Formats: sequence, C-alpha cells, structure tokens
Amino acid sequence: MSRSVSIPQLSGAGSFDAYIARPDGEPKAAIIVIQEIFGVNAGIRRKCDKLAQAGYLAAAPDLFWRLERNLQLDPDVEAEFQRALELMARFDQDEGIRDIEATIRYLRAEEGAEKVGAVGYCLGGRLAFMTAARTDCDASVGYYAVGVDGLLREKHAIANPLMLHIAGDDGFVDKATQAAMHEGLDDHPKVTLYDYPGVDHGFATEMGKRRIDEAAELADRRTMEFFARHLTDSSS
Repeated sequence: MSRSVSIPQLSGAGSFDAYIARPDGEPKAAIIVIQEIFGVNAGIRRKCDKLAQAGYLAAAPDLFWRLERNLQLDPDVEAEFQRALELMARFDQDEGIRDIEATIRYLRAEEGAEKVGAVGYCLGGRLAFMTAARTDCDASVGYYAVGVDGLLREKHAIANPLMLHIAGDDGFVDKATQAAMHEGLDDHPKVTLYDYPGVDHGFATEMGKRRIDEAAELADRRTMEFFARHLTDSSS
C-alpha cells in the first residue's frame, strides 16, 4: 500500500510531501529513499515499493519542494536531464539534510519506527553520507555518491554504519575522487566501500538506459543484507 503524506519542517514553518510504501504486515523498520536529481519519480517510487515488498516501511521525501513541488523528471530525456542539473545547482543541501532529519523524526514519532535507515542515489548518495554524519540515522547507504571527497572532513561524526557503492567508470566521480574516498574512509570502523569496475553512474536505477543488471543486483543484495544486519538484527 502506498500514499503521500505531509511531513512538518523542523522549523514548523511549513511542510513537504513524501511518498510512503507500506508492507502488508508490521514493518521490520523504516527506510528513507533519498532521490536523485530527478525528483521522486517513477524509479524512486519503485525503490520504495520494492523495500515495502521486503517488509520495510519506505519513505521518499520531496527534497526539491522549495524549487518545485512534486517534480518528476526522466533522465533519459535530454531536456529533462539538463533541467535536473540546473535544479541541483540551486538546491540547498543543508536544507535537504534538515528535511531528511524531519523525515526521520516523523517516521519515529508518527509511524512508530524503532530504527530508521536511509538509502540514496547520485545526489541522494551524497546526502546519505551527510545523513550518516549529521543525523542519528541507524544505517545509511549511498549509491554513486557525488563529491564525497569534499565531505571527508565530516567523517569523524559518522557514528552508525554507512555503506557506499562506487561506480568504477563514473562520469561524475572521477578516479581521483574515488581514490580519495578510499584513502579517507577505508580505515573508518563504521564505513564499508564497494567498487563496481566498468560501470557508469546510475547503474542501479530501476528503469532506463543507465541500468546495468548484474552490478545493480549485486549492490542491491549487499544493501539488503546491510539493512537486515543493522536495522532488524537485535544483536547489531
């Protein structure tokens, strides 16, 4: 079952929408799905639906709402891809993290979630790193996160588990940035990095020409094992 809910800002000044998918039974835990630069589109909603099928309550907050509410863009349409890049340039990432924090609080207070995880893609992968460093999210996963080398100064604040999936031939994350991620994070006790040689940015998208099935399925299996260990295993 899925529906849209309204989540109050931390400031109480307003609210933003989130797509929520619920499992048939009692949720194992809650997971926030952090959008790419294309909004809460069909692919992000499908990510939520698949998590619900696996027994999680999944929520995708509309993080671009200050720019345009309920934006849905198709990365395979060049004009929409360019528009997404323009919106990303205007997006306030600090405000985005506050909205993710508001979503964490909502899921705990209104949905009764004892544990809340987060998984993000592209821009959402970067925000997943920031979520791990700036919130008390119980476990976070980032796919092909952009610009993490510029966030390494925050790594000391990561107190809960974080997993990052790195596309080896990422057109937005060059080899030097990938090397910096490994140098800065390989020895961090809470961080796990996985490399996927030969695949480009967006390899785990649910639909469209960017998807690479073999790499996506491996990364998703690792993600589900990670969440099972850190969100549902009482001994973790």
